[in-house]
Amino acid sequence: MMLGFYKNFPKNIHKIARFRCSASKKRIQRALTETLHKLNNKTFNLEDVANPSIPQCTVILEFGIAEDSSFNYLDRNETNKVQGIISKKPFQFMDFFCAIRYYKTQNKKRAPLRFDYYMLRFTFDGKATEIHVFHERGPRHVSPQEIVNFIANKINEMFSKKTLRAFAAS
Repeated sequence: MMLGFYKNFPKNIHKIARFRCSASKKRIQRALTETLHKLNNKTFNLEDVANPSIPQCTVILEFGIAEDSSFNYLDRNETNKVQGIISKKPFQFMDFFCAIRYYKTQNKKRAPLRFDYYMLRFTFDGKATEIHVFHERGPRHVSPQEIVNFIANKINEMFSKKTLRAFAAS
């Protein structure tokens, strides 16, 4: 079993974003894991995450960390397990699954819309971090670039100064 690695990660990547990091691999990985845990099941307005394509829409994100051919929901126990591994030896890369659930509100009723499913691979190399995004399926109300920006901004909020700085994207 290899925590953090998804053996079937797709080769066909929809987005690659590169960041310079002013923190160590260990600190970035701890912040990443804690950030994704905190974002789990939190409700946001669509415009907080992306350029809104649907009015009065809320989103709920769910993250899981890879373990071989599956993903484990990033609850407090799983987060603590990952943090313990990072403390001993940081990962070279970390794979995550992200489900983005959409709900349209009309007349005080919340109706579910089709969800987006993403896979994210974070690669750590010295003072650089690369994020590979694969959009598995869904309407893409949040684009690959928008999910990268949202996560990077949330990680940066964990530090007193901006730690991840984008320097190239494709």
